[in-house]
Amino acid sequence: MSIVNNVQQQQQQAAAPTTAQVNTVTNNSVAGSIPRKSSCVVTVGMMEENRIKQRDMFKVMREKKNALMNQDGGNPNWEFINMIREYQSSIDFRPLVEGQPVDIHQITVCVRKRPLNQKEMTRKEVDVVCIPNKNTLIVHEPKAKVDLTKYLDNQKFRFDYTFDDTCSNEMVYMYTAKPLVQAVFEGAMATCFAYGQTGSGKTHTMGGGTFNGRSQDSNNGIYGLATRDIFELLQSPKYRSNNLVVSASFYEIYCGNVFDLLSNKNKARVLEDGKKQVQVVGLTEREVFSVEEVQAIISSGTNLRTSGQTAANSNSSRSHAIFSLTLRVKGTTKVHGKFSFIDLAGNERGADTVSENRRTRSESSEINKSLLSLKECIRALGRKKHLPYRGSVLTKVLRDSFIGKNIRTCMIAMIAPGMTSCEHTLNTLRYAYRVKELAVIDPDERVDPEEDLIEGDEPANGGVHNFNDLEQLRSLNENEMTMELYNQHKAISDLQQKEEEVLDNHQRVNEFLERFLPEAKELYNLTNLVDYDQDGKKPIFI
Repeated sequence: MSIVNNVQQQQQQAAAPTTAQVNTVTNNSVAGSIPRKSSCVVTVGMMEENRIKQRDMFKVMREKKNALMNQDGGNPNWEFINMIREYQSSIDFRPLVEGQPVDIHQITVCVRKRPLNQKEMTRKEVDVVCIPNKNTLIVHEPKAKVDLTKYLDNQKFRFDYTFDDTCSNEMVYMYTAKPLVQAVFEGAMATCFAYGQTGSGKTHTMGGGTFNGRSQDSNNGIYGLATRDIFELLQSPKYRSNNLVVSASFYEIYCGNVFDLLSNKNKARVLEDGKKQVQVVGLTEREVFSVEEVQAIISSGTNLRTSGQTAANSNSSRSHAIFSLTLRVKGTTKVHGKFSFIDLAGNERGADTVSENRRTRSESSEINKSLLSLKECIRALGRKKHLPYRGSVLTKVLRDSFIGKNIRTCMIAMIAPGMTSCEHTLNTLRYAYRVKELAVIDPDERVDPEEDLIEGDEPANGGVHNFNDLEQLRSLNENEMTMELYNQHKAISDLQQKEEEVLDNHQRVNEFLERFLPEAKELYNLTNLVDYDQDGKKPIFI
Protein backbone atom coordinates (compact mmCIF):
# COMPACT_ATOMS: atom_id res chain seq x y z
CA MET A 1 0.00 0.00 0.00
CA SER A 2 2.80 2.31 0.91
CA ILE A 3 4.53 1.52 -2.33
CA VAL A 4 1.43 2.52 -4.31
CA ASN A 5 1.14 5.79 -2.41
CA ASN A 6 4.77 6.66 -3.16
CA VAL A 7 4.30 6.05 -6.85
CA GLN A 8 1.23 8.29 -6.93
CA GLN A 9 3.04 11.12 -5.15
CA GLN A 10 5.93 10.97 -7.61
CA GLN A 11 3.53 11.13 -10.53
CA GLN A 12 1.79 14.15 -9.03
CA GLN A 13 5.12 15.99 -8.48
CA ALA A 14 6.22 15.28 -12.04
CA ALA A 15 2.93 16.60 -13.43
CA ALA A 16 2.93 19.82 -11.28
CA PRO A 17 5.11 22.77 -12.59
CA THR A 18 7.96 24.11 -10.50
CA THR A 19 7.95 27.59 -8.94
CA ALA A 20 10.70 28.81 -11.33
CA GLN A 21 8.69 27.62 -14.29
CA VAL A 22 5.62 29.40 -13.00
CA ASN A 23 7.58 32.67 -12.50
CA THR A 24 9.10 32.41 -16.00
CA VAL A 25 5.74 31.99 -17.58
CA THR A 26 4.41 34.89 -15.55
CA ASN A 27 7.30 37.21 -16.58
CA ASN A 28 6.94 36.27 -20.23
CA SER A 29 3.27 36.98 -20.11
CA VAL A 30 4.04 40.46 -18.65
CA ALA A 31 6.84 41.34 -21.07
CA GLY A 32 5.00 40.10 -24.08
CA SER A 33 5.79 37.40 -26.51
CA ILE A 34 9.38 38.78 -27.50
CA PRO A 35 12.18 36.92 -25.70
CA ARG A 36 14.87 39.00 -23.84
CA LYS A 37 18.26 39.58 -25.69
CA SER A 38 21.54 38.72 -24.09
CA SER A 39 24.16 41.40 -23.26
CA CYS A 40 26.48 40.06 -25.96
CA VAL A 41 23.88 40.59 -28.66
CA VAL A 42 23.20 44.15 -27.40
CA THR A 43 26.92 45.01 -27.43
CA VAL A 44 27.34 43.72 -30.98
CA GLY A 45 24.41 45.83 -32.11
CA MET A 46 25.83 49.00 -30.54
CA MET A 47 29.19 48.39 -32.18
CA GLU A 48 27.53 48.07 -35.57
CA GLU A 49 25.66 51.36 -35.02
CA ASN A 50 28.95 53.08 -34.10
CA ARG A 51 30.59 51.72 -37.23
CA ILE A 52 27.82 53.16 -39.37
CA LYS A 53 28.12 56.54 -37.64
CA GLN A 54 31.92 56.55 -38.07
CA ARG A 55 31.61 55.65 -41.74
CA ASP A 56 29.23 58.56 -42.26
CA MET A 57 31.52 60.91 -40.32
CA PHE A 58 34.64 59.83 -42.24
CA LYS A 59 32.75 60.22 -45.49
CA VAL A 60 31.86 63.80 -44.60
CA MET A 61 35.43 64.51 -43.52
CA ARG A 62 36.80 62.97 -46.71
CA GLU A 63 34.47 65.07 -48.83
CA LYS A 64 35.46 68.19 -46.87
CA LYS A 65 39.16 67.34 -47.24
CA ASN A 66 38.81 66.83 -50.97
CA ALA A 67 36.98 70.13 -51.25
CA LEU A 68 39.76 71.92 -49.37
CA MET A 69 42.44 70.23 -51.48
CA ASN A 70 40.68 71.18 -54.71
CA GLN A 71 40.03 74.72 -53.48
CA ASP A 72 43.72 75.65 -54.00
CA GLY A 73 44.30 73.69 -57.16
CA GLY A 74 45.66 70.58 -55.50
CA ASN A 75 48.38 72.43 -53.60
CA PRO A 76 50.37 69.89 -51.52
CA ASN A 77 50.51 72.42 -48.67
CA TRP A 78 46.75 72.84 -48.51
CA GLU A 79 46.69 72.10 -44.76
CA PHE A 80 48.95 75.05 -43.97
CA ILE A 81 46.97 77.23 -46.38
CA ASN A 82 43.74 76.52 -44.54
CA MET A 83 45.35 77.02 -41.13
CA ILE A 84 46.69 80.40 -42.30
CA ARG A 85 43.31 81.30 -43.78
CA GLU A 86 41.55 80.38 -40.55
CA TYR A 87 44.03 82.40 -38.46
CA GLN A 88 43.78 85.46 -40.68
CA SER A 89 39.99 85.39 -40.60
CA SER A 90 40.14 86.66 -37.00
CA ILE A 91 42.51 89.58 -37.81
CA ASP A 92 41.34 93.13 -38.39
CA PHE A 93 43.43 94.26 -41.39
CA ARG A 94 44.17 97.99 -41.52
CA PRO A 95 47.27 98.35 -43.75
CA LEU A 96 49.20 101.54 -44.40
CA VAL A 97 47.52 103.87 -46.88
CA GLU A 98 48.61 107.12 -48.46
CA GLY A 99 47.84 110.24 -46.46
CA GLN A 100 48.79 108.89 -43.04
CA PRO A 101 51.31 111.07 -41.17
CA VAL A 102 55.04 110.40 -41.53
CA ASP A 103 56.92 109.87 -38.26
CA ILE A 104 60.44 111.30 -37.97
CA HIS A 105 63.15 109.12 -36.38
CA GLN A 106 66.92 109.28 -36.28
CA ILE A 107 66.95 105.56 -37.12
CA THR A 108 64.00 104.30 -39.13
CA VAL A 109 63.54 100.58 -39.70
CA CYS A 110 60.81 99.33 -41.97
CA VAL A 111 59.95 96.10 -43.79
CA ARG A 112 58.64 95.58 -47.30
CA LYS A 113 57.02 92.36 -48.46
CA ARG A 114 57.17 91.59 -52.15
CA PRO A 115 54.49 89.55 -53.97
CA LEU A 116 55.01 85.97 -55.03
CA ASN A 117 56.92 85.86 -58.32
CA GLN A 118 56.17 83.64 -61.29
CA LYS A 119 58.72 81.02 -60.29
CA GLU A 120 57.20 80.70 -56.80
CA MET A 121 53.66 80.49 -58.13
CA THR A 122 54.74 77.72 -60.49
CA ARG A 123 56.07 75.79 -57.50
CA LYS A 124 52.74 76.47 -55.71
CA GLU A 125 54.44 78.35 -52.90
CA VAL A 126 52.42 79.38 -49.84
CA ASP A 127 52.34 83.03 -48.73
CA VAL A 128 53.31 82.81 -45.04
CA VAL A 129 53.57 86.57 -44.30
CA CYS A 130 50.70 88.90 -43.50
CA ILE A 131 50.69 92.59 -42.55
CA PRO A 132 47.68 93.51 -40.38
CA ASN A 133 48.53 97.21 -39.96
CA LYS A 134 51.16 99.84 -40.71
CA ASN A 135 53.74 98.66 -38.17
CA THR A 136 52.97 94.99 -37.45
CA LEU A 137 53.98 91.90 -39.36
CA ILE A 138 53.13 88.23 -38.73
CA VAL A 139 55.06 85.23 -40.06
CA HIS A 140 53.12 81.95 -40.12
CA GLU A 141 56.00 79.52 -39.77
CA PRO A 142 54.93 75.97 -40.78
CA LYS A 143 56.07 73.29 -38.34
CA ALA A 144 55.42 69.66 -37.52
CA LYS A 145 55.27 67.85 -34.18
CA VAL A 146 57.00 64.57 -33.36
CA ASP A 147 53.91 62.65 -34.46
CA LEU A 148 54.00 64.59 -37.78
CA THR A 149 50.99 66.71 -36.82
CA LYS A 150 51.22 70.00 -38.69
CA TYR A 151 50.78 73.35 -36.96
CA LEU A 152 51.68 77.04 -37.30
CA ASP A 153 54.07 79.08 -35.18
CA ASN A 154 52.73 82.62 -35.63
CA GLN A 155 55.56 85.06 -34.88
CA LYS A 156 54.85 88.79 -34.61
CA PHE A 157 57.25 91.68 -35.29
CA ARG A 158 56.84 95.41 -34.90
CA PHE A 159 58.67 98.11 -36.88
CA ASP A 160 58.25 101.76 -37.78
CA TYR A 161 56.50 100.86 -41.03
CA THR A 162 55.48 97.64 -42.75
CA PHE A 163 54.63 97.66 -46.45
CA ASP A 164 52.55 94.87 -47.95
CA ASP A 165 52.83 93.52 -51.49
CA THR A 166 50.40 96.13 -52.85
CA CYS A 167 52.56 99.14 -51.92
CA SER A 168 54.35 100.89 -54.76
CA ASN A 169 57.91 102.23 -54.79
CA GLU A 170 56.51 105.76 -54.53
CA MET A 171 54.69 104.90 -51.32
CA VAL A 172 57.76 103.20 -49.82
CA TYR A 173 59.85 106.26 -50.70
CA MET A 174 57.34 108.63 -49.10
CA TYR A 175 57.73 107.05 -45.66
CA THR A 176 61.44 106.12 -45.79
CA ALA A 177 63.82 108.23 -47.87
CA LYS A 178 61.78 111.37 -48.54
CA PRO A 179 62.10 112.76 -44.97
CA LEU A 180 65.88 112.27 -45.26
CA VAL A 181 66.09 114.48 -48.35
CA GLN A 182 64.94 117.48 -46.34
CA ALA A 183 67.46 116.61 -43.61
CA VAL A 184 70.33 116.60 -46.13
CA PHE A 185 69.61 120.25 -46.97
CA GLU A 186 69.79 120.96 -43.24
CA GLY A 187 73.33 119.54 -43.15
CA ALA A 188 72.63 115.88 -42.32
CA MET A 189 74.57 112.81 -43.40
CA ALA A 190 71.74 110.54 -44.52
CA THR A 191 71.94 106.86 -45.40
CA CYS A 192 69.30 104.54 -46.82
CA PHE A 193 69.98 100.78 -46.82
CA ALA A 194 68.12 98.04 -48.66
CA TYR A 195 68.73 94.75 -46.84
CA GLY A 196 67.46 91.24 -47.42
CA GLN A 197 68.06 87.84 -48.95
CA THR A 198 68.92 87.25 -52.58
CA GLY A 199 65.88 87.83 -54.77
CA SER A 200 63.83 89.70 -52.15
CA GLY A 201 63.48 92.87 -54.25
CA LYS A 202 66.27 95.19 -53.04
CA THR A 203 67.41 96.28 -56.50
CA HIS A 204 63.78 96.71 -57.57
CA THR A 205 63.13 99.06 -54.64
CA MET A 206 66.32 101.09 -54.91
CA GLY A 207 66.78 101.24 -58.68
CA GLY A 208 63.32 100.86 -60.14
CA GLY A 209 60.90 98.25 -61.33
CA THR A 210 61.46 97.79 -65.05
CA PHE A 211 64.38 95.82 -66.53
CA ASN A 212 65.40 95.55 -70.17
CA GLY A 213 68.11 92.90 -69.99
CA ARG A 214 70.52 94.27 -67.40
CA SER A 215 69.42 97.87 -68.02
CA GLN A 216 67.06 99.23 -65.39
CA ASP A 217 64.50 102.02 -65.61
CA SER A 218 65.35 104.14 -62.55
CA ASN A 219 62.45 106.59 -62.84
CA ASN A 220 60.36 105.03 -60.08
CA GLY A 221 63.10 103.73 -57.81
CA ILE A 222 64.28 105.42 -54.63
CA TYR A 223 67.38 106.62 -56.53
CA GLY A 224 65.32 108.54 -59.08
CA LEU A 225 62.59 109.75 -56.70
CA ALA A 226 65.12 111.19 -54.24
CA THR A 227 67.09 112.82 -57.06
CA ARG A 228 63.94 114.53 -58.33
CA ASP A 229 63.16 115.95 -54.89
CA ILE A 230 66.76 117.09 -54.36
CA PHE A 231 66.77 119.17 -57.55
CA GLU A 232 63.34 120.59 -56.71
CA LEU A 233 64.56 121.73 -53.29
CA LEU A 234 67.75 123.03 -54.86
CA GLN A 235 65.69 125.48 -56.94
CA SER A 236 63.23 126.32 -54.16
CA PRO A 237 63.30 129.86 -52.70
CA LYS A 238 64.35 128.51 -49.29
CA TYR A 239 67.63 126.95 -50.49
CA ARG A 240 68.37 128.79 -53.73
CA SER A 241 70.42 131.42 -51.89
CA ASN A 242 72.72 128.76 -50.40
CA ASN A 243 74.36 128.40 -53.82
CA LEU A 244 74.65 124.60 -53.52
CA VAL A 245 75.84 122.20 -56.21
CA VAL A 246 75.28 118.44 -56.46
CA SER A 247 77.92 115.84 -57.27
CA ALA A 248 77.35 112.11 -57.74
CA SER A 249 79.48 109.01 -57.25
CA PHE A 250 78.61 105.38 -57.89
CA TYR A 251 80.80 102.44 -56.90
CA GLU A 252 80.56 98.85 -55.74
CA ILE A 253 82.31 96.76 -53.11
CA TYR A 254 83.02 93.23 -54.30
CA CYS A 255 85.06 90.73 -52.28
CA GLY A 256 86.55 93.54 -50.19
CA ASN A 257 87.62 95.64 -53.19
CA VAL A 258 86.17 98.95 -54.37
CA PHE A 259 85.40 99.39 -58.09
CA ASP A 260 84.36 102.70 -59.61
CA LEU A 261 81.22 102.20 -61.70
CA LEU A 262 81.64 105.63 -63.31
CA SER A 263 85.12 104.83 -64.60
CA ASN A 264 84.70 101.42 -66.25
CA LYS A 265 85.13 99.58 -62.93
CA ASN A 266 88.61 100.89 -62.23
CA LYS A 267 89.82 99.81 -58.84
CA ALA A 268 89.87 102.43 -56.09
CA ARG A 269 91.67 102.30 -52.75
CA VAL A 270 90.25 102.93 -49.28
CA LEU A 271 92.83 104.77 -47.16
CA GLU A 272 92.92 106.94 -44.07
CA ASP A 273 94.55 110.37 -44.22
CA GLY A 274 96.51 112.14 -41.50
CA LYS A 275 93.25 113.35 -39.90
CA LYS A 276 92.01 109.75 -39.68
CA GLN A 277 89.36 110.44 -42.30
CA VAL A 278 88.58 107.59 -44.67
CA GLN A 279 89.22 108.52 -48.29
CA VAL A 280 88.35 106.51 -51.39
CA VAL A 281 91.38 107.29 -53.56
CA GLY A 282 90.75 107.23 -57.30
CA LEU A 283 86.94 107.48 -57.04
CA THR A 284 85.19 109.51 -59.75
CA GLU A 285 82.80 112.21 -58.57
CA ARG A 286 80.82 114.07 -61.21
CA GLU A 287 78.95 117.33 -60.81
CA VAL A 288 75.37 116.88 -62.03
CA PHE A 289 72.80 119.46 -63.03
CA SER A 290 69.61 117.54 -63.86
CA VAL A 291 67.59 114.46 -63.00
CA GLU A 292 68.22 113.00 -66.46
CA GLU A 293 71.97 113.25 -65.95
CA VAL A 294 71.73 111.36 -62.67
CA GLN A 295 69.54 108.68 -64.22
CA ALA A 296 72.10 108.19 -66.99
CA ILE A 297 74.81 107.69 -64.33
CA ILE A 298 72.66 105.15 -62.47
CA SER A 299 71.83 103.27 -65.66
CA SER A 300 75.46 103.03 -66.82
CA GLY A 301 76.65 102.03 -63.36
CA THR A 302 73.97 99.35 -62.95
CA ASN A 303 75.04 97.76 -66.24
CA LEU A 304 78.59 97.38 -64.90
CA ARG A 305 77.63 96.04 -61.50
CA THR A 306 78.89 92.56 -60.64
CA SER A 307 76.20 89.89 -60.66
CA GLY A 308 76.09 86.11 -60.66
CA GLN A 309 73.82 83.11 -60.51
CA THR A 310 72.82 81.64 -57.15
CA ALA A 311 70.34 79.05 -56.00
CA ALA A 312 67.86 81.82 -55.17
CA ASN A 313 68.26 84.09 -58.18
CA SER A 314 69.61 83.64 -61.69
CA ASN A 315 70.82 87.25 -61.83
CA SER A 316 71.79 88.06 -58.24
CA SER A 317 73.72 91.18 -57.25
CA ARG A 318 76.93 89.90 -55.68
CA SER A 319 78.26 93.29 -54.58
CA HIS A 320 77.24 96.23 -52.41
CA ALA A 321 76.34 99.18 -54.66
CA ILE A 322 76.75 102.64 -53.12
CA PHE A 323 75.30 105.66 -54.91
CA SER A 324 75.97 109.02 -53.25
CA LEU A 325 74.68 112.54 -53.87
CA THR A 326 76.79 115.21 -52.13
CA LEU A 327 75.82 118.86 -51.59
CA ARG A 328 78.62 121.42 -51.51
CA VAL A 329 78.73 125.20 -51.57
CA LYS A 330 79.77 126.21 -55.08
CA GLY A 331 83.50 126.79 -55.35
CA THR A 332 84.39 124.95 -52.12
CA THR A 333 85.17 121.36 -51.13
CA LYS A 334 83.36 121.44 -47.80
CA VAL A 335 80.44 118.99 -47.64
CA HIS A 336 77.13 120.65 -46.76
CA GLY A 337 75.12 117.40 -46.74
CA LYS A 338 75.27 113.93 -48.20
CA PHE A 339 72.77 111.22 -49.08
CA SER A 340 74.11 107.68 -49.59
CA PHE A 341 71.92 104.94 -51.08
CA ILE A 342 73.20 101.41 -50.43
CA ASP A 343 71.83 98.41 -52.31
CA LEU A 344 73.34 95.61 -50.25
CA ALA A 345 74.22 92.24 -51.72
CA GLY A 346 71.91 89.37 -50.86
CA ASN A 347 72.63 87.77 -47.51
CA GLU A 348 72.98 83.99 -47.51
CA ARG A 349 73.70 81.35 -44.93
CA GLY A 350 76.88 79.36 -45.20
CA ALA A 351 74.84 76.18 -45.45
CA ASP A 352 73.23 77.45 -48.64
CA THR A 353 76.56 77.82 -50.41
CA VAL A 354 78.20 74.51 -49.49
CA SER A 355 77.36 73.01 -52.86
CA GLU A 356 78.55 76.13 -54.73
CA ASN A 357 82.01 76.64 -56.18
CA ARG A 358 84.89 78.22 -54.32
CA ARG A 359 84.28 81.66 -55.83
CA THR A 360 80.65 81.76 -54.74
CA ARG A 361 81.54 80.65 -51.22
CA SER A 362 84.18 83.37 -51.00
CA GLU A 363 81.65 85.97 -52.19
CA SER A 364 79.06 84.88 -49.64
CA SER A 365 81.62 84.84 -46.84
CA GLU A 366 82.68 88.42 -47.58
CA ILE A 367 79.07 89.58 -47.93
CA ASN A 368 78.03 88.12 -44.58
CA LYS A 369 81.07 89.62 -42.83
CA SER A 370 80.25 93.09 -44.10
CA LEU A 371 76.59 92.71 -43.10
CA LEU A 372 77.58 91.68 -39.57
CA SER A 373 79.92 94.65 -39.35
CA LEU A 374 77.18 96.96 -40.60
CA LYS A 375 74.77 95.66 -37.98
CA GLU A 376 77.24 96.25 -35.15
CA CYS A 377 78.03 99.77 -36.40
CA ILE A 378 74.35 100.71 -36.41
CA ARG A 379 73.92 99.17 -32.96
CA ALA A 380 76.90 101.19 -31.73
CA LEU A 381 75.17 104.43 -32.72
CA GLY A 382 73.19 104.31 -29.48
CA ARG A 383 75.99 103.12 -27.19
CA LYS A 384 79.11 104.61 -25.66
CA LYS A 385 81.30 101.91 -27.10
CA HIS A 386 83.91 101.46 -29.77
CA LEU A 387 82.50 101.72 -33.28
CA PRO A 388 83.92 98.73 -35.19
CA TYR A 389 83.80 100.39 -38.60
CA ARG A 390 87.13 98.82 -39.61
CA GLY A 391 85.49 95.39 -39.55
CA SER A 392 84.76 95.60 -43.27
CA VAL A 393 85.40 97.79 -46.30
CA LEU A 394 81.68 98.62 -46.47
CA THR A 395 81.63 100.21 -43.01
CA LYS A 396 84.96 101.94 -43.65
CA VAL A 397 83.65 103.88 -46.63
CA LEU A 398 80.45 104.67 -44.68
CA ARG A 399 82.31 105.98 -41.64
CA ASP A 400 80.85 109.47 -42.06
CA SER A 401 77.37 107.96 -41.90
CA PHE A 402 78.02 106.64 -38.39
CA ILE A 403 80.03 109.46 -36.83
CA GLY A 404 78.71 112.97 -36.36
CA LYS A 405 76.03 115.03 -34.69
CA ASN A 406 73.52 115.09 -37.55
CA ILE A 407 73.09 111.47 -38.64
CA ARG A 408 69.92 110.05 -40.21
CA THR A 409 69.63 106.38 -41.12
CA CYS A 410 66.89 104.36 -42.75
CA MET A 411 66.89 100.61 -43.27
CA ILE A 412 64.41 98.90 -45.59
CA ALA A 413 64.34 95.17 -44.89
CA MET A 414 63.11 93.26 -47.93
CA ILE A 415 61.45 89.88 -47.41
CA ALA A 416 60.13 87.14 -49.69
CA PRO A 417 56.69 85.75 -48.73
CA GLY A 418 57.17 82.12 -49.83
CA MET A 419 57.19 79.20 -47.42
CA THR A 420 60.58 77.94 -48.66
CA SER A 421 62.07 81.37 -47.82
CA CYS A 422 60.59 81.38 -44.32
CA GLU A 423 63.91 80.84 -42.53
CA HIS A 424 65.60 83.61 -44.54
CA THR A 425 62.65 85.89 -43.85
CA LEU A 426 62.85 85.29 -40.10
CA ASN A 427 66.61 85.93 -40.11
CA THR A 428 66.09 89.21 -41.96
CA LEU A 429 63.35 90.29 -39.55
CA ARG A 430 65.44 89.43 -36.49
CA TYR A 431 68.36 91.39 -37.96
CA ALA A 432 66.15 94.44 -38.54
CA TYR A 433 64.41 94.06 -35.18
CA ARG A 434 67.71 94.16 -33.29
CA VAL A 435 68.49 97.44 -35.02
CA LYS A 436 65.12 98.88 -33.95
CA GLU A 437 65.73 97.90 -30.34
CA LEU A 438 68.42 100.61 -30.11
CA ALA A 439 67.93 103.41 -27.65
CA VAL A 440 69.37 106.30 -29.65
CA ILE A 441 71.01 108.92 -27.45
CA ASP A 442 72.30 112.43 -28.01
CA PRO A 443 75.35 112.21 -30.32
CA ASP A 444 77.10 114.83 -28.16
CA GLU A 445 77.18 112.32 -25.30
CA ARG A 446 78.61 109.58 -27.46
CA VAL A 447 82.30 108.74 -27.28
CA ASP A 448 84.12 109.18 -30.59
CA PRO A 449 85.62 105.87 -31.74
CA GLU A 450 89.05 107.45 -32.10
CA GLU A 451 88.91 108.56 -28.46
CA ASP A 452 87.55 105.26 -27.23
CA LEU A 453 90.93 103.63 -26.70
CA ILE A 454 91.66 100.93 -24.19
CA GLU A 455 94.05 102.15 -21.50
CA GLY A 456 97.58 101.90 -22.83
CA ASP A 457 96.38 101.30 -26.38
CA GLU A 458 97.73 103.97 -28.70
CA PRO A 459 97.24 104.35 -32.44
CA ALA A 460 100.08 102.79 -34.38
CA ASN A 461 101.25 102.49 -37.98
CA GLY A 462 100.72 106.10 -38.88
CA GLY A 463 97.50 106.66 -36.95
CA VAL A 464 95.78 103.36 -37.65
CA HIS A 465 93.87 102.09 -34.63
CA ASN A 466 95.21 98.65 -33.70
CA PHE A 467 91.98 97.57 -32.03
CA ASN A 468 90.98 94.32 -33.69
CA ASP A 469 87.52 95.09 -35.04
CA LEU A 470 87.29 91.71 -36.70
CA GLU A 471 87.89 89.93 -33.40
CA GLN A 472 85.27 92.09 -31.72
CA LEU A 473 82.88 91.31 -34.55
CA ARG A 474 83.29 87.59 -33.95
CA SER A 475 82.84 87.93 -30.19
CA LEU A 476 79.52 89.67 -30.76
CA ASN A 477 78.35 87.15 -33.37
CA GLU A 478 79.81 83.79 -32.38
CA ASN A 479 76.81 81.90 -33.76
CA GLU A 480 77.15 83.53 -37.18
CA MET A 481 80.94 83.63 -37.49
CA THR A 482 82.75 80.40 -36.66
CA MET A 483 86.42 80.25 -35.73
CA GLU A 484 87.22 78.81 -39.14
CA LEU A 485 85.45 81.69 -40.85
CA TYR A 486 87.19 84.18 -38.59
CA ASN A 487 90.60 82.75 -39.50
CA GLN A 488 89.68 82.96 -43.16
CA HIS A 489 88.65 86.62 -42.88
CA LYS A 490 91.77 87.42 -40.87
CA ALA A 491 94.00 85.83 -43.52
CA ILE A 492 92.19 87.76 -46.27
CA SER A 493 92.55 91.03 -44.34
CA ASP A 494 96.27 90.43 -43.83
CA LEU A 495 96.65 89.61 -47.52
CA GLN A 496 94.83 92.79 -48.52
CA GLN A 497 97.07 94.83 -46.23
CA LYS A 498 100.18 93.30 -47.83
CA GLU A 499 98.71 94.04 -51.24
CA GLU A 500 98.29 97.70 -50.30
CA GLU A 501 101.91 97.82 -49.15
CA VAL A 502 103.09 96.30 -52.45
CA LEU A 503 101.01 98.84 -54.38
CA ASP A 504 102.51 101.72 -52.39
CA ASN A 505 106.04 100.46 -52.99
CA HIS A 506 105.34 99.93 -56.67
CA GLN A 507 103.93 103.43 -56.97
CA ARG A 508 107.04 104.91 -55.39
CA VAL A 509 109.20 102.91 -57.82
CA ASN A 510 107.18 104.23 -60.76
CA GLU A 511 107.50 107.81 -59.53
CA PHE A 512 111.26 107.37 -59.16
CA LEU A 513 111.55 105.85 -62.64
CA GLU A 514 109.56 108.70 -64.14
CA ARG A 515 112.17 111.12 -62.83
CA PHE A 516 115.21 108.89 -63.40
CA LEU A 517 114.57 107.76 -67.00
CA PRO A 518 114.63 111.24 -68.60
CA GLU A 519 117.85 112.06 -66.73
CA ALA A 520 119.43 108.73 -67.71
CA LYS A 521 118.42 109.23 -71.33
CA GLU A 522 119.96 112.72 -71.36
CA LEU A 523 123.23 111.40 -69.92
CA TYR A 524 123.28 108.65 -72.52
CA ASN A 525 122.79 111.14 -75.33
CA LEU A 526 125.74 113.19 -74.06
CA THR A 527 128.05 110.24 -74.73
CA ASN A 528 127.40 110.64 -78.45
CA LEU A 529 128.83 114.17 -78.49
CA VAL A 530 132.50 115.20 -78.83
CA ASP A 531 133.49 116.85 -75.60
CA TYR A 532 137.06 117.99 -76.65
CA ASP A 533 138.40 119.79 -79.72
CA GLN A 534 141.81 118.27 -80.31
CA ASP A 535 142.85 120.96 -82.81
CA GLY A 536 141.95 123.80 -80.55
CA LYS A 537 143.34 122.05 -77.49
CA LYS A 538 140.41 123.18 -75.36
CA PRO A 539 137.14 121.59 -74.27
CA ILE A 540 133.94 122.33 -76.09
CA PHE A 541 131.91 122.42 -72.88
CA ILE A 542 133.21 124.57 -70.09
